[in-house]
Amino acid sequence: MPISGRELTLERKRLVEVLKLLDDKLTEAGNVIFKDEEKLLEFKKYTWENMRSFDAQELRQATADTELEANKLLLKQDYFLKLYKIKDKPYFASIVFEDEDKERYSIYLGMTYLKDEEYGNIIYDWRSPICSIFYDFEIGPCAYAAPAGMIKGNLLRKRQYKIENRKMISAFDNSVNIDDELLQEVLASDSNEKMKNIVNTIQQEQNNVIRNVRDKTLIVSGIAGSGKTSVALHRIAFLLYKIDNLTNEDILIFSPNQIFTEYISNVLPELGENNTLQTTFNDYLNKQITEFQSVEPFMDFIGKYYSEKQDNIPLIKYKQSDEIITDINLYIEDYIRKARVLKDFTENKIYDISKSELNELIHDYYNNLPFYERIEVIAGKLSEKNYKGSTKKKATYQKLIYENSNFRKDFKDIYLGFFSSEFCKIRMNDKEIRYFNKTKEIPYVDALLFVYIKGLLEGFPYERNIRQVVIDEAQDYNYLQYLIISKIFKNSNFTILGDINQTINPYYKYETLDILSNIFPKSKCISLTKTYRSSPEIIEFTNKILGLNHVCAIRKTNSVPLVHRTNINLLPTDINYLRLKYKSVALITRDSKTAEKLYERLKVLVPISLLKNNTEEFNKELVILPAYLAKGLEFDSVIAYSDPESKYLKTEKNLLYVACTRAQHELIVYS
Repeated sequence: MPISGRELTLERKRLVEVLKLLDDKLTEAGNVIFKDEEKLLEFKKYTWENMRSFDAQELRQATADTELEANKLLLKQDYFLKLYKIKDKPYFASIVFEDEDKERYSIYLGMTYLKDEEYGNIIYDWRSPICSIFYDFEIGPCAYAAPAGMIKGNLLRKRQYKIENRKMISAFDNSVNIDDELLQEVLASDSNEKMKNIVNTIQQEQNNVIRNVRDKTLIVSGIAGSGKTSVALHRIAFLLYKIDNLTNEDILIFSPNQIFTEYISNVLPELGENNTLQTTFNDYLNKQITEFQSVEPFMDFIGKYYSEKQDNIPLIKYKQSDEIITDINLYIEDYIRKARVLKDFTENKIYDISKSELNELIHDYYNNLPFYERIEVIAGKLSEKNYKGSTKKKATYQKLIYENSNFRKDFKDIYLGFFSSEFCKIRMNDKEIRYFNKTKEIPYVDALLFVYIKGLLEGFPYERNIRQVVIDEAQDYNYLQYLIISKIFKNSNFTILGDINQTINPYYKYETLDILSNIFPKSKCISLTKTYRSSPEIIEFTNKILGLNHVCAIRKTNSVPLVHRTNINLLPTDINYLRLKYKSVALITRDSKTAEKLYERLKVLVPISLLKNNTEEFNKELVILPAYLAKGLEFDSVIAYSDPESKYLKTEKNLLYVACTRAQHELIVYS
């Protein structure tokens, strides 16, 4: 509720004082940085000019001193930039906390901390332990985990502020109630070009995910609009604050596509952190599969199902299944078991070694290594033995082993061999084999299996520098992909977020994401059950699509009814109506062919953008895109479009659900 006029006056007075202190700190920090930069340049110059007079120890010490001073300067510059970002809006909330000794503390929450020598902490970083009270408790008894242990007390007041351009517009007190005034104001606002931070409206269930540092792996199942991606990014910001020596280069985000990567690119910088490393699973496949020029993107693989008639769907389903993992494991075990060197090496004394000795080395002595790594190690050892410790003949020995054995390092041949083996349940036909041998772009459905077989035989690459891995849209990765990821990042912590109701892969679907705990044993499964994106009217309709009844809508009703259309000639009228009313409008189709066809028809009437799989930047004012590219995005209004030539099948309810749940305020459905 709004605070009294007297209290508002006091809050405004405090804001003026904080802004003055902040300005002074910025000036002071700027001067210090300027002087430190000059000193560092002078020291570097002195070291360079006198380098020849230094002995080795003096040079090492000078280098170490330079590096230390440079790191100190970087820390000062980083904090200066964080202060600069909050100069117009230093904090967004405050609490009054009373500890067990009846000591009271006024805690103001901001994007970063601000200290004063006389008064101590003026602003607390929202990630600091005591600030968790703001997100987790209503007025009354509370506690927070401090380095010294649990601190208990009472939360006497929670206050939020609306500050714009260094002016306090309003202030009001509230509880943790999800219907609080500021949250509803944020939800009622129009969407932006890019995702924004939610630091002032984080809810308790979201905060439980963000601040969890106990569990090695978090598997988060969240319904559409529950803020999964925002939670993941705020969790990254929290981990960077909480974990010693963790940097943005130690964290990797797996994104579904480039559109999504661009959409989320503002959040971490808004929170005062640099963006982390980002990749897609396709990037990894392209890096590992050198036998083909490229790998078919996942979205192209999905798009073919919705836009084209696919042949041999049972085989595609088998290639995507969990069952094929066991079959391939048995095939590779049998391949290794039958692998034999067939001839003795008798060219000369140097190369003289019997096939029995080699087979013993392969199958007994080095059997703890991946198969082809064994061959490489053995070849190196033979070279060292016969050439006075040198490995210069390693390649020669490898070649001799392959030439005199029943196995070759030919992954195309090994891969196709599986489909003619006794372990395969559904075989490739001659046409499919010819295509596989001829194509320069390996199909996505084959690429997953191909890279798994390579990993089993020569070892999976180990990414030792990545300490935290975040996987969004988790339902679009099949079980095999998680097996591969777990082997690559075997010592990393994971945050895995998804929603099985938003599955767009027609060949693979989880009953529950909890099954991933079989791969990541030290894991905790968490559910996010509240949706903050769409109006109750939209939620009611999207629930009916999948027969859901557990979705909790937080946004208050906007009394805008959902509209159904059957006359496609009304489309231009609806588009113009929504454009006048909202900042962002999306026309979402079932497939890419329909999107392209409508784009050609509409681009002469309205300024509209077509989003494709490789789109990196786009304007959300008016866009058209297929539903499987819309995942993770949100718009003020959506037209979910289908016509007699592109209607959703009964088996495609999840895709329609994805399209409709992108809408915040208004949804028009053509069907």
